[in-house]
Amino acid sequence: MPKGIPARGFRMTQKRLIAGDPMIDRLANMTYQVDSSETDEQISARISNRFDILNTLAKSCTSGESRSLICSGPAGLGKSHTVERLLASWDPKGENHTIIKGYVRATGLIRTLYTHRDAKHVIVFDDADSIFFDDISLNLLKAVCDTTERRIVSWFSEKVFIDEDTGDTIPKSFQFDGAIIFLSNYDFDVMIASNHRLGPHLQALMSRSHYVSLSLRTRRDYLVRINQVIKDGLLSHISPDAREEVTEYLNKNAERLRELSLRMAIKIADLRKSFPNTWTRMAQTTCMKAA
Repeated sequence: MPKGIPARGFRMTQKRLIAGDPMIDRLANMTYQVDSSETDEQISARISNRFDILNTLAKSCTSGESRSLICSGPAGLGKSHTVERLLASWDPKGENHTIIKGYVRATGLIRTLYTHRDAKHVIVFDDADSIFFDDISLNLLKAVCDTTERRIVSWFSEKVFIDEDTGDTIPKSFQFDGAIIFLSNYDFDVMIASNHRLGPHLQALMSRSHYVSLSLRTRRDYLVRINQVIKDGLLSHISPDAREEVTEYLNKNAERLRELSLRMAIKIADLRKSFPNTWTRMAQTTCMKAA
């Protein structure tokens, strides 16, 4: 088990804190607008620039030059892969970083912060957006992302916490010198501008962090990004001719696909590889929205 993760893991819950939030629903559906003001080449250049900056800033977190980074962008288009690939190259044994996905309690957070409190340690919260809905967790995150010279984390309660790696008691207060990376599907700018109830908290985190919006907001943006990554070798497990067929299929059927993502591209490519004679019929049934 990676360091910083409790033996029982971070508890998943069906009681989603964001359930029924109309703003979250709107953010989830806002990607299907049409924007023809840019050429595909301009969109590709814009997206490449954003991902290059994400990679550069994530690297600065590993070196200790940056304390906190927030990356906002839709799911399934490469932000997690970009950061995970960098961290795997930098810390292949996983001793100096941890990636947390899913539901996070404040008690699990304090243990993780303590385990990775040293300089040049990195904690990644990947699609763990429930953490933004817990006041205690938010206050802890504001403390560790702060721009002050010394970042002190305090937890004054009767509960005693034990470092599960060393067996030592975690002190009520300790200095945090590591770095935090947030990978979120939320568009912080939109939520703040729309006066969402999380707006002030997200603004506080943004003021303490580097913030990169991948600016993927339209279906056309999604398609350009998917084509971009396919050209970079995403579907190298199938032949060039098959790759061309899958790419053409994605572009032709973009409006009908259940989702536009790199995962969908891989899913259809796998069908093309395994069922070369019937893959389009199978993709129509398994990957398309009902007519």
